[in-house]
Amino acid sequence: MPDTPPPTGGKGWISYRPEIKVLDCTIRDGGLMNNHRFAWEFAQAVYRACLEAGVDYVELGYKAARKLHTGTEFGPWKFCDEDDLRRAVGEKDPRIKISVMADAERTDYRTDILPKEKSVLDMIRVATYIHQVPIALDMIKDATAKGYETTVNLMAVSTVTESELENALEAFAASEVGTIYVVDSFGSLYREQIDDLMKLFLKHAKPAGKEVGIHTHNNLQLAYANTIEAIILGANLLDATLAGLGRGAGNCPMELLLGFLHNPKFRLRPILDCIQNHVEPMRSTLRWGFAIPYMLTGRLNQHPRAAMKFMEGKEHRDVVKFFDSMAEQP
Repeated sequence: MPDTPPPTGGKGWISYRPEIKVLDCTIRDGGLMNNHRFAWEFAQAVYRACLEAGVDYVELGYKAARKLHTGTEFGPWKFCDEDDLRRAVGEKDPRIKISVMADAERTDYRTDILPKEKSVLDMIRVATYIHQVPIALDMIKDATAKGYETTVNLMAVSTVTESELENALEAFAASEVGTIYVVDSFGSLYREQIDDLMKLFLKHAKPAGKEVGIHTHNNLQLAYANTIEAIILGANLLDATLAGLGRGAGNCPMELLLGFLHNPKFRLRPILDCIQNHVEPMRSTLRWGFAIPYMLTGRLNQHPRAAMKFMEGKEHRDVVKFFDSMAEQP
Protein backbone atom coordinates (compact mmCIF):
# COMPACT_ATOMS: atom_id res chain seq x y z
CA MET A 1 0.00 0.00 0.00
CA PRO A 2 1.21 3.55 -0.68
CA ASP A 3 2.06 5.87 2.22
CA THR A 4 -0.72 8.27 1.18
CA PRO A 5 -3.37 7.90 -1.51
CA PRO A 6 -2.84 9.74 -4.79
CA PRO A 7 -5.07 12.72 -5.52
CA THR A 8 -8.55 11.86 -6.73
CA GLY A 9 -8.47 14.22 -9.67
CA GLY A 10 -7.12 17.45 -11.07
CA LYS A 11 -3.61 18.28 -12.15
CA GLY A 12 -1.98 15.70 -9.89
CA TRP A 13 -2.79 12.94 -12.33
CA ILE A 14 -0.91 14.55 -15.20
CA SER A 15 2.27 12.77 -14.08
CA TYR A 16 0.68 9.32 -13.71
CA ARG A 17 1.49 6.99 -16.58
CA PRO A 18 1.61 3.29 -15.72
CA GLU A 19 4.32 2.70 -18.35
CA ILE A 20 6.79 4.95 -16.48
CA LYS A 21 9.63 3.05 -14.78
CA VAL A 22 12.04 4.42 -12.17
CA LEU A 23 15.69 3.43 -11.86
CA ASP A 24 17.74 4.12 -8.75
CA CYS A 25 21.43 4.72 -9.45
CA THR A 26 22.51 5.80 -5.95
CA ILE A 27 25.25 3.21 -5.62
CA ARG A 28 26.53 3.57 -9.18
CA ASP A 29 26.52 7.37 -9.51
CA GLY A 30 27.19 7.98 -5.84
CA GLY A 31 30.19 5.69 -6.08
CA LEU A 32 31.92 8.33 -8.19
CA MET A 33 32.30 10.33 -4.95
CA ASN A 34 34.14 7.63 -2.97
CA ASN A 35 35.76 5.39 -5.59
CA HIS A 36 32.90 2.92 -5.24
CA ARG A 37 33.82 2.01 -1.69
CA PHE A 38 30.37 1.78 -0.19
CA ALA A 39 30.10 -0.71 2.64
CA TRP A 40 28.13 -3.89 2.13
CA GLU A 41 25.55 -2.68 4.63
CA PHE A 42 24.99 0.46 2.59
CA ALA A 43 24.50 -1.41 -0.67
CA GLN A 44 22.12 -3.82 1.01
CA ALA A 45 20.17 -0.96 2.60
CA VAL A 46 19.74 0.89 -0.70
CA TYR A 47 18.64 -2.28 -2.46
CA ARG A 48 16.13 -3.08 0.28
CA ALA A 49 14.78 0.49 0.38
CA CYS A 50 14.22 0.53 -3.38
CA LEU A 51 12.54 -2.87 -3.23
CA GLU A 52 10.18 -1.82 -0.46
CA ALA A 53 9.47 1.52 -2.14
CA GLY A 54 8.32 -0.09 -5.38
CA VAL A 55 11.22 1.25 -7.49
CA ASP A 56 11.52 -0.70 -10.74
CA TYR A 57 15.31 -0.98 -11.13
CA VAL A 58 18.32 -0.57 -8.85
CA GLU A 59 21.76 -0.04 -10.35
CA LEU A 60 24.55 -1.47 -8.22
CA GLY A 61 27.61 -0.08 -9.99
CA TYR A 62 29.89 -0.47 -13.00
CA LYS A 63 31.28 -3.43 -14.91
CA ALA A 64 34.78 -2.02 -15.29
CA ALA A 65 37.66 -4.01 -16.74
CA ARG A 66 39.97 -5.06 -13.92
CA LYS A 67 43.00 -4.88 -16.19
CA LEU A 68 42.57 -1.10 -16.27
CA HIS A 69 42.52 -0.87 -12.47
CA THR A 70 45.10 -3.23 -11.05
CA GLY A 71 45.55 -1.52 -7.66
CA THR A 72 43.27 -1.28 -4.64
CA GLU A 73 42.01 2.23 -5.31
CA PHE A 74 38.46 1.15 -6.12
CA GLY A 75 35.84 -0.70 -4.16
CA PRO A 76 33.66 -3.60 -5.35
CA TRP A 77 30.98 -1.49 -7.02
CA LYS A 78 33.45 -0.46 -9.71
CA PHE A 79 33.51 -4.05 -10.96
CA CYS A 80 30.28 -5.69 -9.75
CA ASP A 81 31.56 -9.25 -9.74
CA GLU A 82 28.76 -11.77 -9.61
CA ASP A 83 29.58 -12.92 -6.07
CA ASP A 84 29.52 -9.32 -4.83
CA LEU A 85 26.20 -8.64 -6.53
CA ARG A 86 24.65 -11.69 -4.93
CA ARG A 87 26.05 -10.75 -1.54
CA ALA A 88 24.32 -7.37 -1.77
CA VAL A 89 21.03 -8.71 -3.11
CA GLY A 90 20.69 -11.98 -1.23
CA GLU A 91 17.92 -14.11 -2.62
CA LYS A 92 16.71 -12.17 -5.63
CA ASP A 93 13.24 -10.69 -5.35
CA PRO A 94 11.31 -10.57 -8.66
CA ARG A 95 9.63 -7.29 -7.70
CA ILE A 96 12.76 -5.30 -8.62
CA LYS A 97 15.26 -5.59 -11.45
CA ILE A 98 19.01 -5.08 -11.15
CA SER A 99 21.25 -3.21 -13.55
CA VAL A 100 24.89 -2.25 -13.98
CA MET A 101 26.55 0.29 -16.22
CA ALA A 102 29.20 -0.75 -18.74
CA ASP A 103 31.42 1.99 -20.17
CA ALA A 104 32.47 1.70 -23.80
CA GLU A 105 36.20 0.89 -24.05
CA ARG A 106 36.39 0.29 -20.30
CA THR A 107 34.55 -3.00 -20.01
CA ASP A 108 35.59 -6.54 -20.94
CA TYR A 109 32.00 -7.12 -21.86
CA ARG A 110 32.44 -10.33 -23.81
CA THR A 111 33.88 -12.16 -20.81
CA ASP A 112 32.87 -10.19 -17.70
CA ILE A 113 29.17 -9.92 -18.53
CA LEU A 114 27.81 -13.43 -18.08
CA PRO A 115 24.80 -14.87 -19.87
CA LYS A 116 21.67 -13.69 -18.06
CA GLU A 117 20.76 -17.15 -16.81
CA LYS A 118 24.04 -17.20 -14.87
CA SER A 119 23.67 -13.72 -13.38
CA VAL A 120 21.49 -11.84 -10.92
CA LEU A 121 21.45 -8.93 -13.40
CA ASP A 122 18.49 -7.99 -15.58
CA MET A 123 19.74 -4.92 -17.46
CA ILE A 124 23.02 -3.71 -18.95
CA ARG A 125 23.28 0.05 -19.42
CA VAL A 126 25.89 0.95 -22.01
CA ALA A 127 27.50 4.36 -21.49
CA THR A 128 29.22 5.88 -24.50
CA TYR A 129 30.69 9.10 -25.78
CA ILE A 130 29.94 10.07 -29.34
CA HIS A 131 33.25 8.76 -30.73
CA GLN A 132 32.60 5.35 -29.14
CA VAL A 133 29.25 4.64 -30.77
CA PRO A 134 30.48 1.69 -32.88
CA ILE A 135 31.77 -0.07 -29.77
CA ALA A 136 28.57 0.76 -27.90
CA LEU A 137 26.53 -0.85 -30.66
CA ASP A 138 28.55 -4.04 -30.36
CA MET A 139 28.11 -4.00 -26.57
CA ILE A 140 24.35 -3.66 -27.01
CA LYS A 141 24.30 -6.57 -29.44
CA ASP A 142 26.36 -8.70 -27.05
CA ALA A 143 24.17 -7.93 -24.02
CA THR A 144 20.96 -8.52 -25.96
CA ALA A 145 22.23 -11.87 -27.22
CA LYS A 146 22.97 -12.83 -23.62
CA GLY A 147 19.38 -12.14 -22.67
CA TYR A 148 19.52 -8.72 -21.01
CA GLU A 149 17.41 -5.61 -21.27
CA THR A 150 19.59 -2.77 -22.50
CA THR A 151 19.85 0.99 -22.53
CA VAL A 152 22.33 3.30 -24.18
CA ASN A 153 23.38 6.44 -22.34
CA LEU A 154 25.02 8.94 -24.69
CA MET A 155 27.31 10.94 -22.44
CA ALA A 156 28.06 14.66 -22.61
CA VAL A 157 25.25 15.24 -25.09
CA SER A 158 25.60 18.99 -24.48
CA THR A 159 28.91 18.87 -26.39
CA VAL A 160 27.69 16.84 -29.38
CA THR A 161 26.95 18.53 -32.70
CA GLU A 162 23.50 18.16 -34.22
CA SER A 163 24.72 16.14 -37.19
CA GLU A 164 26.69 13.75 -34.96
CA LEU A 165 23.68 13.32 -32.71
CA GLU A 166 21.36 12.57 -35.61
CA ASN A 167 23.75 9.93 -36.91
CA ALA A 168 24.10 8.33 -33.47
CA LEU A 169 20.35 8.25 -32.91
CA GLU A 170 19.79 6.66 -36.31
CA ALA A 171 22.26 3.94 -35.37
CA PHE A 172 20.72 3.37 -31.94
CA ALA A 173 17.22 3.24 -33.41
CA ALA A 174 18.37 0.48 -35.76
CA SER A 175 20.05 -1.45 -32.94
CA GLU A 176 18.67 -3.94 -30.40
CA VAL A 177 18.69 -1.40 -27.56
CA GLY A 178 15.48 -0.97 -25.55
CA THR A 179 15.88 2.59 -24.22
CA ILE A 180 17.89 5.58 -25.44
CA TYR A 181 18.81 8.05 -22.72
CA VAL A 182 19.03 11.81 -22.72
CA VAL A 183 21.96 12.38 -20.35
CA ASP A 184 22.82 15.78 -18.90
CA SER A 185 26.34 14.74 -17.90
CA PHE A 186 27.53 18.21 -16.91
CA GLY A 187 24.29 19.47 -15.40
CA SER A 188 24.35 22.28 -17.93
CA LEU A 189 21.02 21.90 -19.72
CA TYR A 190 18.02 24.20 -19.41
CA ARG A 191 14.37 23.37 -20.09
CA GLU A 192 14.50 24.56 -23.70
CA GLN A 193 17.41 22.23 -24.41
CA ILE A 194 15.67 19.32 -22.72
CA ASP A 195 12.65 20.04 -24.92
CA ASP A 196 14.72 19.98 -28.11
CA LEU A 197 16.61 16.84 -27.13
CA MET A 198 13.52 14.94 -26.05
CA LYS A 199 11.75 15.73 -29.31
CA LEU A 200 14.79 14.64 -31.31
CA PHE A 201 15.30 11.43 -29.34
CA LEU A 202 11.59 10.55 -29.53
CA LYS A 203 11.58 11.18 -33.29
CA HIS A 204 14.10 8.38 -33.69
CA ALA A 205 13.11 6.10 -30.80
CA LYS A 206 9.34 5.81 -31.05
CA PRO A 207 9.05 4.62 -34.69
CA ALA A 208 11.61 1.94 -33.80
CA GLY A 209 9.59 0.81 -30.77
CA LYS A 210 12.09 2.12 -28.24
CA GLU A 211 11.69 4.16 -25.08
CA VAL A 212 13.50 7.36 -24.11
CA GLY A 213 15.03 7.79 -20.66
CA ILE A 214 16.34 10.78 -18.73
CA HIS A 215 19.39 11.13 -16.46
CA THR A 216 20.10 14.56 -14.98
CA HIS A 217 22.68 16.29 -12.77
CA ASN A 218 22.00 19.15 -10.41
CA ASN A 219 24.78 21.68 -11.14
CA LEU A 220 22.24 24.40 -11.94
CA GLN A 221 19.61 23.09 -9.49
CA LEU A 222 17.57 21.84 -12.46
CA ALA A 223 17.89 18.06 -12.16
CA TYR A 224 14.37 17.57 -10.80
CA ALA A 225 12.79 20.22 -13.02
CA ASN A 226 14.45 18.84 -16.14
CA THR A 227 13.33 15.32 -15.24
CA ILE A 228 9.75 16.57 -14.91
CA GLU A 229 10.01 18.28 -18.28
CA ALA A 230 11.26 15.06 -19.87
CA ILE A 231 8.38 13.12 -18.27
CA ILE A 232 5.82 15.54 -19.67
CA LEU A 233 7.32 15.12 -23.14
CA GLY A 234 7.33 11.31 -22.97
CA ALA A 235 10.34 9.93 -21.09
CA ASN A 236 9.36 6.58 -19.59
CA LEU A 237 12.57 5.46 -17.85
CA LEU A 238 13.68 7.87 -15.14
CA ASP A 239 16.92 7.96 -13.16
CA ALA A 240 17.09 9.25 -9.61
CA THR A 241 19.14 8.77 -6.45
CA LEU A 242 18.44 8.84 -2.73
CA ALA A 243 18.91 12.40 -1.46
CA GLY A 244 20.38 13.15 -4.89
CA LEU A 245 23.61 11.28 -3.99
CA GLY A 246 25.74 11.25 -7.12
CA ARG A 247 28.79 12.67 -8.82
CA GLY A 248 29.49 16.28 -7.92
CA ALA A 249 26.24 18.20 -7.67
CA GLY A 250 24.31 14.95 -7.61
CA ASN A 251 21.20 13.77 -9.40
CA CYS A 252 17.44 14.11 -9.40
CA PRO A 253 16.38 13.19 -5.83
CA MET A 254 14.34 10.01 -5.62
CA GLU A 255 12.22 11.36 -2.79
CA LEU A 256 11.04 14.25 -4.98
CA LEU A 257 10.48 12.12 -8.07
CA LEU A 258 8.31 9.47 -6.42
CA GLY A 259 6.03 12.14 -5.02
CA PHE A 260 5.61 13.75 -8.41
CA LEU A 261 4.67 10.53 -10.19
CA HIS A 262 1.51 9.89 -8.15
CA ASN A 263 1.74 6.16 -8.85
CA PRO A 264 0.09 4.28 -5.98
CA LYS A 265 2.67 1.50 -6.18
CA PHE A 266 5.42 3.76 -4.83
CA ARG A 267 6.07 4.13 -1.10
CA LEU A 268 8.10 7.04 0.22
CA ARG A 269 8.78 5.90 3.77
CA PRO A 270 11.44 3.25 2.94
CA ILE A 271 13.33 5.87 0.90
CA LEU A 272 13.24 8.41 3.74
CA ASP A 273 14.35 5.79 6.25
CA CYS A 274 17.36 4.85 4.12
CA ILE A 275 18.24 8.51 3.56
CA GLN A 276 18.07 9.28 7.25
CA ASN A 277 20.03 6.28 8.48
CA HIS A 278 22.46 5.54 5.66
CA VAL A 279 22.80 8.36 3.12
CA GLU A 280 22.79 11.64 5.06
CA PRO A 281 25.51 10.51 7.52
CA MET A 282 27.90 10.53 4.51
CA ARG A 283 27.19 14.09 3.42
CA SER A 284 29.87 15.81 5.49
CA THR A 285 32.63 13.65 4.00
CA LEU A 286 31.40 13.09 0.42
CA ARG A 287 30.16 16.69 -0.07
CA TRP A 288 27.81 15.91 -2.94
CA GLY A 289 24.96 18.18 -3.87
CA PHE A 290 24.53 21.68 -5.17
CA ALA A 291 27.53 23.94 -4.52
CA ILE A 292 28.84 27.00 -6.32
CA PRO A 293 31.91 25.26 -7.81
CA TYR A 294 29.60 22.70 -9.41
CA MET A 295 27.33 25.50 -10.57
CA LEU A 296 30.27 27.15 -12.31
CA THR A 297 31.32 24.02 -14.23
CA GLY A 298 27.70 23.46 -15.24
CA ARG A 299 27.38 27.04 -16.40
CA LEU A 300 30.51 26.59 -18.51
CA ASN A 301 29.32 23.23 -19.87
CA GLN A 302 32.39 21.49 -18.48
CA HIS A 303 33.00 18.18 -16.76
CA PRO A 304 32.82 18.71 -12.97
CA ARG A 305 36.18 17.07 -12.27
CA ALA A 306 37.85 20.41 -11.47
CA ALA A 307 35.07 21.30 -9.05
CA MET A 308 35.21 17.85 -7.47
CA LYS A 309 38.93 18.21 -6.85
CA PHE A 310 38.38 21.66 -5.38
CA MET A 311 35.57 20.44 -3.12
CA GLU A 312 37.84 17.74 -1.71
CA GLY A 313 40.35 20.34 -0.51
CA LYS A 314 40.55 22.40 2.66
CA GLU A 315 39.68 25.62 0.81
CA HIS A 316 36.40 24.30 -0.61
CA ARG A 317 34.49 27.27 0.84
CA ASP A 318 36.62 29.80 -1.06
CA VAL A 319 34.35 29.85 -4.09
CA VAL A 320 35.78 33.13 -5.37
CA LYS A 321 39.16 31.45 -5.68
CA PHE A 322 37.59 28.66 -7.73
CA PHE A 323 35.75 31.20 -9.89
CA ASP A 324 39.01 33.02 -10.61
CA SER A 325 40.74 29.77 -11.52
CA MET A 326 37.98 28.90 -13.98
CA ALA A 327 37.96 32.39 -15.46
CA GLU A 328 41.65 32.03 -16.30
CA GLN A 329 40.96 29.02 -18.50
CA PRO A 330 40.81 29.63 -22.24
